[in-house]
Amino acid sequence: MQSLARRIRALDPSCGPVRLVAVDGPAGSGKTTYAGELAAALGCQVVHSDDFPVPWEEGPGPWFAALEESVLRPLAAGRPGAYRRYDWTRGAYAETVTVPVAPVLVIEGVGTARRSAAPLIAFTVWVEAPPDVRLRRVLDRDGPELEPRWHIWFEAEEKWFAEDGTRERADLVHRT
Repeated sequence: MQSLARRIRALDPSCGPVRLVAVDGPAGSGKTTYAGELAAALGCQVVHSDDFPVPWEEGPGPWFAALEESVLRPLAAGRPGAYRRYDWTRGAYAETVTVPVAPVLVIEGVGTARRSAAPLIAFTVWVEAPPDVRLRRVLDRDGPELEPRWHIWFEAEEKWFAEDGTRERADLVHRT
């Protein structure tokens, strides 16, 4: 991970003075774990898509506007960003998270490396795992009662990724 961190630090800034790294891939693939390890090697913050409300029925598209407005636009202008973290357990917004202008920021989650954001992203990591492993992970994490919703989500994200061409544009593919 240290060699990847050196490689990223050597890149030109992409989002104002920040090197923005997107860790994307399907649900349950291991993005959060990978992003945490990469951020530790880089000594930087991670912003998670799960910090924003993502409507099950709408798929990975709509949530990104909040990230763009509250974090990416300010950083691109050289100013700190901030957002209210969504608490999925309570179903309500929680504390405000500040995102300072820093050499590197990792954003992770389904749809973070979307084509529309590509000009702001210095480096993209695609994380993937077999479908059965992914399903087991999300059900272990969120409970078996959500299985029907996860099948709908998996279908929506598969369509999203195919239309967006996310994996094909990745700088690195990591299999878990």
